[in-house]
Amino acid sequence: MAVTTDHIRDKLIKGIGAVHVEVEDTSPNRCAASFKVLIVSPQFEGKPLLARHRMVNTCLAEELKEIHAFEQKTLTPEQWEKQKAQ
Repeated sequence: MAVTTDHIRDKLIKGIGAVHVEVEDTSPNRCAASFKVLIVSPQFEGKPLLARHRMVNTCLAEELKEIHAFEQKTLTPEQWEKQKAQ
């Protein structure tokens, strides 16, 4: 299975109710799958960073088997609005 940015985005929207997802393919020369992801979800409210990352990792468990590097930033909608305002 080839993991694509669209596939990751769709799975995060459906799996954890993400309201905003940015996925960047950072694979060098497309030889090893590498992605940088920003996920905004109300389900992250009240959860520490580690719990948020575990939610994402659980949602993408099958895909992570095929991915060499995965960088994620997880924000609540409130945190996302504050970051956009800066």
